[in-house]
Amino acid sequence: MVFNRARNVAFLSTYPPRECGIATFTQDLINELEGIKLINAPKVIAISNGDYRYDDRVIMEVWQHDRDSYIKAAKELNDTDIELVVIEHEYGIFGGDWGDYVLDFIDNLHIPFITTFHTILIEPSDKQKEIIKVLGEKSQKVVTMASNTVKILTGVYGIDGCKIEVIHHGVPYRVVEPREKLKEKYGFKGRQVISTFGLISPGKGLEYGIEAIAEVAKKHEEVLYLILGQTHPCVKKEYGESYREKLEELVRRLNVEKNVQFVNKYLTKDEIIEYLQLSDIYMTPYLSREQAVSGTLAYAIGYGKVIVSTPYPYAREMLADGRGMLAEFADAKSLARCINYILEHPEAKGEMEKKSLALGRMMMWKNIANQYAQLFIETIEEAQLRGDMLIG
Repeated sequence: MVFNRARNVAFLSTYPPRECGIATFTQDLINELEGIKLINAPKVIAISNGDYRYDDRVIMEVWQHDRDSYIKAAKELNDTDIELVVIEHEYGIFGGDWGDYVLDFIDNLHIPFITTFHTILIEPSDKQKEIIKVLGEKSQKVVTMASNTVKILTGVYGIDGCKIEVIHHGVPYRVVEPREKLKEKYGFKGRQVISTFGLISPGKGLEYGIEAIAEVAKKHEEVLYLILGQTHPCVKKEYGESYREKLEELVRRLNVEKNVQFVNKYLTKDEIIEYLQLSDIYMTPYLSREQAVSGTLAYAIGYGKVIVSTPYPYAREMLADGRGMLAEFADAKSLARCINYILEHPEAKGEMEKKSLALGRMMMWKNIANQYAQLFIETIEEAQLRGDMLIG
């Protein structure tokens, strides 16, 4: 066997222009992998729920709600030169009961695969548990983005700890202008800016963020809360803009129109990074007690932000060692106390920013892609070695 040639890897994932956090994650990772000589330009098997114009990385499509499409794609992949498939797993992007069509894909796949878990529930339903358990059993390796989930994967889902790799969520690197210059550019000069970004849905707890800002504004009239992002496409399809309208009504009722601003659009990475850079505080008032990973929080750490968050597992891990402050779940006054403390203690704020940035530098996509590339190569070589030993 030859171990020193470039390897062929394909991703099963959503992919831009589909507007989805997993799609963006996959594109960012592939962009960096293309600069690593030991990996040939990665390919994509795109999970589609509409008519998208993909770039030439996409070699085939799987129709999300068509079970036969998963089987067909797996069988076609078996006849290619792909040596490893990377499954980006999120329940909502696959068809079937809690996305169980992905199991049809792996049942028909004869190529080694790795699974990256984007959601790991502490108390899954029987079906949710079964899907992760089977993926874990059949994967050569599994990737999680937070150390807090390793015990969950082994204890709740019975996954062999030797299979588990912890690799941080990546963050795109950009050279950005200073905070005050960007504030001036966006018309926020003299404001203390707090932001939250991402696809909007009721689980984000933004109503508590707004109520907290109303409390903070009593002492700090200059405070401005930016709610950045459009409504999640799945939420919009089922419920329209009812959640956003409820938030806008809350802003009016609390008389904080001058302190809360909505930017209702799907943000480009450059826009996200500029808004983050001009922010004094990043806030995630999420309601889920099980959120193992948050891409938006990862971005905020990457750019050295002070973070105020509810204490979901990923926030507890990332804000350890003084990188931010934790508030109670569904508690606007608790959020407000944290914000007020940071605004009123600039030295403490500066220390938190330094600590966040130190971790954030390790999370840039270049570093993360190198870790993935090493894992891919080792996995392919181990699988081929086992195959040779079985043949022998």
